[in-house]
Amino acid sequence: MGEAAVNAIVARHMGQEGPLLPILHAIQAEFGCIDAEAERIVAEALNLSRAEVHGVVSFYHDFTSRADPRPRVDICRAEACQARGIEAMMPAAVAAAGERVRLGTVYCLGLCSAGPSARVGDTVHARLDEAALVALVLAH
Repeated sequence: MGEAAVNAIVARHMGQEGPLLPILHAIQAEFGCIDAEAERIVAEALNLSRAEVHGVVSFYHDFTSRADPRPRVDICRAEACQARGIEAMMPAAVAAAGERVRLGTVYCLGLCSAGPSARVGDTVHARLDEAALVALVLAH
């Protein structure tokens, strides 16, 4: 992760109101993580302490301090998806993922009436049964 690349991301977002989260999301998307050096650069650019930036990075599950090249499948485990049986499907999803796919937990993908739901990248998959969830995991 180069300082120039992080500075370029910061510069693209500096005109926004409340640029911290958009900057962090852009860094995470570009590099797959937000390391200590990126936190320092962002803190300096936004006139924040490194502790403030690290607090945000460590609070949100979307941000990681180390890149993980495995594909990620986020599974909604909010109440509506729980009521539709997602918890009973999790052992099969975990078995299908093994060490090859990262399974993430999210609490609401906005499709409560069409759950259980999962997200891969920006694509949300709804009305999943166990077979469909396993197929989704295996496809990535």
